[in-house]
Amino acid sequence: MLHAIFYEHLNLRLFGYISFRVAMAAFSGFALALWWGRPTIAWLKKHRFREEVAKTDAPELARAAEASGKSKTPTMGGSFLVGALLFSVLLWARLDNLHVVLGILLTVGLAAVGFVDDWKKLTIPGCKGLSSRAKMLGLTVVTIGVLGALAWYAKSSGRYTLLALYPPFLKDAVLPLGHWGVLGVLLFLAFEWFVVVGTSNAANITDGMDGLAAGLMIISGLALLFFCYITGRSDWTGYLGIPLVSHASEMAVVGGALCGACMGFLWYNAYPAQVFMGDSGSLPLGGVLAWMALVSKQELVLPLIACVFVADLASSFIQTFYYRRSGGVRLFTLAPIHHGLERYGGVFRRREEGWHEVQVVVRFWIIAACGAMASLALLKVR
Repeated sequence: MLHAIFYEHLNLRLFGYISFRVAMAAFSGFALALWWGRPTIAWLKKHRFREEVAKTDAPELARAAEASGKSKTPTMGGSFLVGALLFSVLLWARLDNLHVVLGILLTVGLAAVGFVDDWKKLTIPGCKGLSSRAKMLGLTVVTIGVLGALAWYAKSSGRYTLLALYPPFLKDAVLPLGHWGVLGVLLFLAFEWFVVVGTSNAANITDGMDGLAAGLMIISGLALLFFCYITGRSDWTGYLGIPLVSHASEMAVVGGALCGACMGFLWYNAYPAQVFMGDSGSLPLGGVLAWMALVSKQELVLPLIACVFVADLASSFIQTFYYRRSGGVRLFTLAPIHHGLERYGGVFRRREEGWHEVQVVVRFWIIAACGAMASLALLKVR
């Protein structure tokens, strides 16, 4: 919006620089989340919007949360977080950019699914929100709609790079799905659906400790911001030997807004948390990370960039699968694994005492930072 007003109409060249708009988007996202956070938290407290069930497979952890007072902390704070993110994007990003527009639609759609899930849990007595099938259906409809629009544009415009996959480590290696006809498009939709929905659910599972998900979002968002920026520049892509995606650099503005809004939310979500994110925040934020990876053609590197999200999601899936197949035996002490470390101090076996919540969060931030730095190092390992 501001790009069109100040750069295109008033010819203020500063607003044409992506680096300037990335910084301003981050600052705006932070300021808006900080500004809207306090009244939103007060409103949530007034209406007693509290989620009583912990995201874990252990009832003892839910009882511990009750004893510590966490059950009285309001949730659905993702409402002002996502609001700050979207408003900042609308202010500073170019709204004639397809990647940005589809990213906004994906964020709004996933936020709507999360909002309905939160609203049902918090307003209907005894309701646990959307069923697993209904939630998955909602996520799938939104994701396939956005991916279908991207695939249609890629085919109609001849920009087959948008439908290709680029494996890491190998220079000039590419899976040109766009050239494989209908089968290639279907494979693209299936794979990218897995990336987007999987990352959204991973962010949702990880949102279980004060500051954990928000801090991880900032770290992963910074790495993907850099990937998006260089993927849209012919000089950087030519030097590094990575694919050039026209206009992908504009997604760096979205990454800036994401990081800034998460910092503003973290102000209130840091231990001891004044508000929790809820599905209305975690689902769309995970979707934004996946979309940035898709645009920058880093889908296959995303598990490294978001390694903690992946580990938490994988541990929950494996725990459930193993528990059912083994007749009630747990493979991990608790799932997701951050709760096992907090409660028992170990992933596979119980120790004398667990880690403090702040220890778990900060150490997971460190692991995430290592994963993000390793992903950036892969730019030259080809």
